[in-house]
Amino acid sequence: MSFTLDEVAFLAAHTFDHDLELTPKTQLKDVEFLRGLYGEHARAVAELLQARRSGKLPAHWLADATSVQQATPPAVASFRAQHLAALGVEFVHDVTCSIGTEGALLRTARIDYVGSDLDASRLAMARHNVPDGWFVRADALAPVTNSGVVVADPARRAGGRRITDPAKLLPPLPDLVAAYPGRPLAIKCAPGLDFSEWDGGVDIVSVDGGVKEACLYTPDLAAARRRAVILRDGHTDIVTDAPVDPPAPGEPGRFILEPDGAIIRAGLVQHYAAREGLWQLDEHLAYLTGDRLPTGTSGFEFIEQVPLKKLKAALASYDCGRAEILVRGVNVDPDQLRKKLKLRGPAALTVVVARVDDGLAGSAAGSSRQVAFICGPRVSSSKV
Repeated sequence: MSFTLDEVAFLAAHTFDHDLELTPKTQLKDVEFLRGLYGEHARAVAELLQARRSGKLPAHWLADATSVQQATPPAVASFRAQHLAALGVEFVHDVTCSIGTEGALLRTARIDYVGSDLDASRLAMARHNVPDGWFVRADALAPVTNSGVVVADPARRAGGRRITDPAKLLPPLPDLVAAYPGRPLAIKCAPGLDFSEWDGGVDIVSVDGGVKEACLYTPDLAAARRRAVILRDGHTDIVTDAPVDPPAPGEPGRFILEPDGAIIRAGLVQHYAAREGLWQLDEHLAYLTGDRLPTGTSGFEFIEQVPLKKLKAALASYDCGRAEILVRGVNVDPDQLRKKLKLRGPAALTVVVARVDDGLAGSAAGSSRQVAFICGPRVSSSKV
């Protein structure tokens, strides 16, 4: 539930330092405690404290439960601001500004900023959060500026379901483009969006292993047609679609690993493999293999490859009592498979179950079979 303007004004005028659990189990007790201190504003205080506990935003910011869920992670907004600053962008109009996440990082990058939104409560919070930005109430499809880069974040869900068709975003992508003819655009979308027909660049961005968004750039803002941007532990790694000679799939090397989700979503598995001296286990699988783990990644040390029907006996021979089971391209439920394996013993292993083609598992050319790659437990590149 969004805050009223009165609640936003109250929250902005006070500081709150309460060590409350704020869990579903303690909600009634916590709200009663806050009601004794803040009366009719107790619900808003509780929601603000819960939003701040998410850790996504600065401690002094104002946010309600929905806005903090929808807010662009600061690391992602910071990367975009740095990208725009490097292009020489001096002014941005954020037409779906919400509580000002983009604005704060754009101002840090010394880019002038106007934010607009239809929600008066969100605008009031944005003015508190980004005091050196300019904010105006306006529809995203009704321009209030006539120059600069336009940043937009259309609603990605409708009726509780994620939208994958650009034409069904709220507002629709074609309508946004039509509303700002000739303007440079950066449009934030869900990473599962079908962007195959977008005539520009697409950045798929992940933070600490979780894919967060796809950002669609018009050609004048694009660094490449496709990029995977991996933000992890304060470091940035970028994989682009620059032409490469894709490595041929082959037998497992010393390690098996799954690339970051941003690389997979961007369709850049082969580009990443070529850069890192890796190769695919099969041309249809995102799993890679090689004799080392790239810096900052984790994977599994390969032990043995067996047909799936011989997996139980193979694991028993290793005294395996615990197994992380990963499945790709095969209709196998890991939990059900684990029950069938009846694991007993002290060893912890990893099993990658997949379908491989072209004789990679001893099958005839043109055929395929289900195989299991038995590996050691997950290990990071810093420990091998």
